[in-house]
Amino acid sequence: MTDTGMVADFVSSPITLHGLSVSLRPEIREDAPFLAALFASVRGPEFQGNGWPDEVRSAFLADQFRCQVAHYARYYADALFLIIERDGAPIGRFYLHRGPREHRIVDISLLPEARSRGIGGALLDLACAGASRHGRIVSIHVEKNNPAQRLYQRKGFTPAGESDPYWLMIRAPETETSTAPASPVVAGG
Repeated sequence: MTDTGMVADFVSSPITLHGLSVSLRPEIREDAPFLAALFASVRGPEFQGNGWPDEVRSAFLADQFRCQVAHYARYYADALFLIIERDGAPIGRFYLHRGPREHRIVDISLLPEARSRGIGGALLDLACAGASRHGRIVSIHVEKNNPAQRLYQRKGFTPAGESDPYWLMIRAPETETSTAPASPVVAGG
């Protein structure tokens, strides 16, 4: 069962970054077409130039998306499945599973035009601050060739394990003497 207080922590307040305001809301069934397109925008470039016809590549990505949805529903059923919006339009997704010892970032994905604007970093800060309040680590699996590893390292994540093709990266909870980055500005509280 999802902790409604945790949902309120993320959904009730827009995140403001350098004048850019984004908000989070719970995912709904009607988000499926957006989520499929988001998945294709993230994973599709891996298959460019592989010689597959467009319709084959599209069908493969659609199948992979369905498999991912089924995996997340099975293993992270009680996670927060949130849609990232800017000006009322979806631009990404943020999935967070809150366990008794750790908060697992299941997925952060943004449309290409929303990347490299500080949104992912602000969400990491928000997730880490929430985990720290409960004395929990934050973990994420990152593909070894994913350039986002640099962002995670800047945010205090360190490699803690390996499972091809992923690194498990963790961030310990902040303590009073921690020098971890400051949390993002959150409007309204």
